[in-house]
Amino acid sequence: MHDEGEPPREATAPEPAPSSSGLLTEIGQLGRAVKRLFGAQMHLLAAELGLARSAISWMLLAGLAATVAGVGFGLTVLGLIGLLLAWWLGSWTWALLALAVLQVLFLLGAIGLFRRCMHWMSLPATRGEWHAMMRDTMHKAEAEAPADRSTEGEHRP
Repeated sequence: MHDEGEPPREATAPEPAPSSSGLLTEIGQLGRAVKRLFGAQMHLLAAELGLARSAISWMLLAGLAATVAGVGFGLTVLGLIGLLLAWWLGSWTWALLALAVLQVLFLLGAIGLFRRCMHWMSLPATRGEWHAMMRDTMHKAEAEAPADRSTEGEHRP
């Protein structure tokens, strides 16, 4: 059972319990490991917040570029429609007047749609749902408030 080169092992007593300095060393190592872990997490969080901040700036810039491009495209299309109307009607005055009428109709349609959406928001079912949601929120807040007040009194000297 023994290898030829190994001397036979004698039964040894179990190792003594680690001394308090060994325990303190392990606790110190644990503390340093936790500190490194949370330091890494904080570094990661800071990097993610930096990326989010940068992404928001780029999103705003992209939105501005899209708006400028959209307005430019709209003006180009209106110019082409005006050119076609001028060719069809034979007069720039009538073409511009027709474009103005089309734009006023589009504006009135957009205003009408906006008003209809606001009306849908004020329908009784919607108002009832809104009030029910607000009542539920208030009841939850009131139910949590007494619990908070009772625990606050325990901590005061």
